[in-house]
Amino acid sequence: QLQFVESGGGLVQPGGSLRLSCTTSTFSLDGYTVGWFRQAPGKGHDGVSCMSGSDDTTYYPDSVKGRFTISRDNAKGTVYLQMSSLKPEDTATYYCAATRRVTDVQQMCLAAGFSWGLGTQVTVSS
Repeated sequence: QLQFVESGGGLVQPGGSLRLSCTTSTFSLDGYTVGWFRQAPGKGHDGVSCMSGSDDTTYYPDSVKGRFTISRDNAKGTVYLQMSSLKPEDTATYYCAATRRVTDVQQMCLAAGFSWGLGTQVTVSS
């Protein structure tokens, strides 16, 4: 599992868009399964977007499907999360994780035990 520094969060109105970035000092993310997770106030970490390290297969839970898009630049060691049509229920602290241990994207978004960074706060409110 890699340690990431997340950025790009902020306050956005409902229906708005936001692009988050996660960066690691690792030279390349090639072969790593990556994912975005969020923690709402009083709740645990829930996977919202995960991507395979082998074939770029993605997984999105129904809560974000069609609104969130995960992408990556392996050479830059960066993972992105493009969020659109944001809703108040998207309000949370967002975190990145990467591992070679989990290869199935759905299992990645259900995984636990990551070493979370500071995350980046996303607040969706009028």
